[in-house]
Amino acid sequence: MFGIRTGEVFVTTNVLRSGTYIAATVDELRRHSAADRAAGIVSQRALFPRRGRIELGQRGLVLTDWSDTGDLVLSREAIISLRRQFTVLYGRLLGGLLDAGKPLILRTTTVGEIYILINRREISEFADNRRWAAAITAWRQS
Repeated sequence: MFGIRTGEVFVTTNVLRSGTYIAATVDELRRHSAADRAAGIVSQRALFPRRGRIELGQRGLVLTDWSDTGDLVLSREAIISLRRQFTVLYGRLLGGLLDAGKPLILRTTTVGEIYILINRREISEFADNRRWAAAITAWRQS
């Protein structure tokens, strides 16, 4: 549990980790044309239509603004598997040659498989996915 001082008010929050994300479902990535993938080399936003804040905390793993209906909230049980790897849908050419560019891939009971890039830096192609994978794994096992 963390506290944040705002003026004279002390607000308590149960957020363990937070950041920004861009994401796509497997189906969204599969629908991209060759032109879309070429645009994705310049900016990943061309491939990942979902974006917002990501928070890991008491509510679960929360991806804000996931859809028109609101946030995606994943409980421990809703996450079937978690991995970081380049795939046919998102390979080294798009994600950069380094390990830091590997997407975080979650298989879920609610929305299927999703690819996420957390706190991704556009020019360096680095993301915080390795740290997040470790944090989510520890949270799931707690």
